[in-house]
Amino acid sequence: MSKNTLCRAGLLASCTLFAATPLAAQDTDSGDTLLTDRIVVTAARLETQVADELELPEEIALPADAAAIAARTPGGALVGNGALSGQLSYRGLSGERVLGRVNGQRFITGGPNAMDPPLHYAPAILVDTIEVARGVAPVSQGPALAGAVNARLVQAHFTDSAKMTPQVRMAGQYRSVDNSYAIGGLAALANNRWRLGLIAAREEGDDYEFPGGTAVGTLFERNLYGVHGGVRVGEGEVWAEYRRSETDPSGNPPFAMDIIYFDTDFVQGGYRGDVAENVHLDLRLGHVAVRHLMDNQTLRTPPAPRARATFADADTTTAEAALRFGSATGYVEVGADFETVDKFVRITDPTNAAFFLDAQPNLESDRFGGYLQWRGSAGPIEAELGARLDHTNQQAGVPTLGSAVMGGPVMLANMFTAADRDYSETTVDGVLRAWIPMDWATPRLTLARKTRVPSLLERFAWLPTEASFGLADGNIYVGNLGLDPETAWIAEIGVDFDGASASFRPTLFYRRVDDYIQGVPFDATVGVIDSPVEMVAAMNGDPTPLRFANVDAELYGVDMDFALRPVESIEVSGTASFVRGERRDIADNLYRVSPANLRLSAAWQGERVTLGAELFAAAAQEEVSLTNSESPSDGYAVVGLFGRLALLPAVALEAGVENLFDTYYQPHLAGRSRVGASDVPTGERLPGYGRGVWVRMLANF
Repeated sequence: MSKNTLCRAGLLASCTLFAATPLAAQDTDSGDTLLTDRIVVTAARLETQVADELELPEEIALPADAAAIAARTPGGALVGNGALSGQLSYRGLSGERVLGRVNGQRFITGGPNAMDPPLHYAPAILVDTIEVARGVAPVSQGPALAGAVNARLVQAHFTDSAKMTPQVRMAGQYRSVDNSYAIGGLAALANNRWRLGLIAAREEGDDYEFPGGTAVGTLFERNLYGVHGGVRVGEGEVWAEYRRSETDPSGNPPFAMDIIYFDTDFVQGGYRGDVAENVHLDLRLGHVAVRHLMDNQTLRTPPAPRARATFADADTTTAEAALRFGSATGYVEVGADFETVDKFVRITDPTNAAFFLDAQPNLESDRFGGYLQWRGSAGPIEAELGARLDHTNQQAGVPTLGSAVMGGPVMLANMFTAADRDYSETTVDGVLRAWIPMDWATPRLTLARKTRVPSLLERFAWLPTEASFGLADGNIYVGNLGLDPETAWIAEIGVDFDGASASFRPTLFYRRVDDYIQGVPFDATVGVIDSPVEMVAAMNGDPTPLRFANVDAELYGVDMDFALRPVESIEVSGTASFVRGERRDIADNLYRVSPANLRLSAAWQGERVTLGAELFAAAAQEEVSLTNSESPSDGYAVVGLFGRLALLPAVALEAGVENLFDTYYQPHLAGRSRVGASDVPTGERLPGYGRGVWVRMLANF
């Protein structure tokens, strides 16, 4: 059995019975399976992953939020902020510390409070694979403090014939717990030189049920459609794609406002392929434009007493070039990339045209980066070594305020206008990943220095608001012009074991983070309103605002995935994760670190039928942040059942029961409800989904 089996243990795969042409030729940055966790969602497994004819899946109801799927990776957890706004927490780090991409394209979110994190734009019904860089992202993927996640949507693929051949993938699902449906698919034509595909998806759901009631304000609605294509030129491909994502009114109980719309356009294209013998070129140019409106009246029940509507625009332009000399397993690669961001956020009162203020006034960020990466071997040791240099310029414009805005915000705006609002940072990253391939085991070691420049929000949030990139904890935050970049020193050691009837791969990790950015009390006189910031925050209901500041931190732990195959038709697989986060400057814990958890799945596969069950258990989390008034959480365990029937070689019916025993539980990283007319008390963590059935049909022609 190949070691490639190890990369899929404990990960979701909902349609393994379909045969498909590999998609690797259409993408060159997916990485080595030893260094990348790949979660296969709606499509067939890639040939490079299939190590055995018996590849049993763990099947769940596909959530609308693809972050919930990415969270199934070892070390992963879901930051639950609504049906379409979840984030991946990876080994205790989340938010902008985890690089998020869709189809390899990086971009900034449009919502001022990250209602649209990157995986918001990857409907699970259209996702083919989700790739998570194991532990540390290589320097070739750009700057990222923690790992990197990349969701790949279904695409047309080249064939081996000159004849144009249709390709169709369709999936549809119904889920009873939120009365939701999702339908999506691909229609394409391709031959050995041309490929052209159309994708589309429609999702809609109501407020979800939990043991004891209904989580009001959790309905959602989203459409996505696009076109993509490519043509082979010599030994390479010229390719392009366009997508339009339209999120319609969708509830976000942990936030002060709900989504009214996200209208977002994605366009990218480039070239990838060999330009000479053992010389490979990758070129990519892309742009993402987000247009967003949220308010506290349309969906919120009851509506907030002070009507507010916030408009936000975000534009990201990226360019990347990489030249690789050598083979895929032995090379020297040199690359450069560029990213420019423009962001604007205006808060308004829809009942008073004279009330408006620019919470994020024409924020700009330009980053230029370059890297050098080598992969090769020295005796039995194989290694990947890389270094990158990035220079980032950030600046903010002058906020405009309407005549109805009161004196406190006007004073803060004037102070912000008088301050230096132009910053430059130069950061250096380095990554060494080494391993020794053996017949039955692969020991591995990672050493890295990774950095993150403060986000535009963390630096330039002059107005005290609840914007915190999705922490959704009810606290009011304000930015800090004096922030330094975060610097993480990382060490990981692990081993991949591969036997005839068992495989597992544990990893021990340690991250020492200097200048870690998190919310701290605004000043030393907590609760005493003796500054304009505290005055404005108190007017908004929080007399103890937090400011983003540099602290010192460390995170350490262990995670693993495993698979046991006692007989040919049975597999037991799963993941186990533990992470601990602490402050190094004071005696306190880091904020919002996931508790230890275990995911265990057992499946039996017959000739046409698969049956199985899955258990997910999380321990209580008592190591919480006192600085941020974080509450502990209780442990829990939930069980689900699933099955699949192959109706035809290319058609399958899947079904299951989630939360079989209707267990009430509140995930530690779930946001807190702000909806007054809900069965979830205001200020309580959102509970998990109750018992429900789901059914899904898939076809691949």
